[in-house]
Parts: sequence; C-alpha cells; structure tokens
Amino acid sequence: MSRRRIVVINPNSNQAVTRGIDEALRPLAFADGPEIVCTTLAEGPYGIETQADVESVTMPLRRLVESDNGADAFVIACYSDPGLHVCREGSERPVFGIAECGVLTALARAERFGVIAIKQRSIRRHIRYLRQMGLMERLAGERPLEMSVAETASGENTLDRMVEVGRELRDRDGAEAIVMGCAGMARHRRPLEQALGLPVIDPTQAAVAMAIGAVCVA
Repeated sequence: MSRRRIVVINPNSNQAVTRGIDEALRPLAFADGPEIVCTTLAEGPYGIETQADVESVTMPLRRLVESDNGADAFVIACYSDPGLHVCREGSERPVFGIAECGVLTALARAERFGVIAIKQRSIRRHIRYLRQMGLMERLAGERPLEMSVAETASGENTLDRMVEVGRELRDRDGAEAIVMGCAGMARHRRPLEQALGLPVIDPTQAAVAMAIGAVCVA
C-alpha cells in the first residue's frame, strides 16, 4: 500500500509563510504516517488580507485540488478558508479549512475562545464566518495585530505584539483559549502559549491533525 499524502496549500505567494507552516507541521510527522507536503499557490497575492484577495484564489485553489491526483487530503492554510466549499465540491477527497478546524479545536479546549487577527478589517470577515457556523456565543473576542501577513511570518517584533493582544483577549475579554488567526503566525504558537498560560491553537496544525485522522482510518 502506498504512503498516504496530505497536501497543505498556502494560498498566498509568500514563500516565508510556507516555510513557517512546514516547520510548524514537522512535529505531526511520524513513522509510517502520511506524508505532509506544503506547497505555495504561485498565482496568489503576497498576503490574503481583503475579501478581494480571498475571492481571487478561490478558482485557482479548486484547479489545484482537481489536478492533484496523488493527494489523499488537502488543507487550505489561510484563516479565511478561501475556496473551501468550492474545493470540496470539486473533489471527493477531504478538504480542510484551517479556520474551521482551529475554532473546533479551541472549542474542545475551552468554553470561550479569542482570536488574534492580522488587521481590524479581517475581523468583519471572520465574524461573518463564525456567525454562519453558529458559534458567536462561544467567541470571547477578536483583536488585531495591525500587521501584514508578511510581518507575522518574519517580523522581529511580532511575538511581542501577539503577547500584548493575547493578554487583552485573556484579561479583558475572558478568553480561555487563543486561536492564531493567520497561517503566518505558526512559528509563534509555543512561545505565545508559554507567555499567556492558556492553550494557543495553531489552526494549520489543527487542520492537519484532523486530516491525519481522516486518511489514517480511511
């Protein structure tokens, strides 16, 4: 039997984000487990920060999913879950969105969760998604870093700002777990959790963990 394969797609074209995702996912690899392959959507914007950015990658993502016949599951590694439903429509293989999986994981760890967003304008989009999922009562709050995707992936002061926002979510909003609202934040999960003393969810790790469960029992 051939080895199972999970393809993790970074829908933006920033290779630094893809490298950070790949590094964050290494602890999930195990002997005889599925191969985890991280790839970059070359035609995507440098960062997915607006609704227009989200819409621009929807059909390219579907084409990528439809054309890859070697994957057993896909993970869309962007917190807006761009193209999630249209990709599911185009493939019989499971497709996971990191926002959906990250929030579901947070619900298993805490009664109320908070989200760290990249920018204020991202929050409206995230709230709309949570409302569609029927989870607004479990949301303690969402606060922005006011940084770009690129800054979260490679900025020198990103962790300090994440700790500051995480403390506001914890102390002012009553969050009992924190979801990092961007795949570019992946490298900060462990030090952020240590600084806050709360569970911190990397949504890409959460989605890949679910994908592993799906392909290993298939």
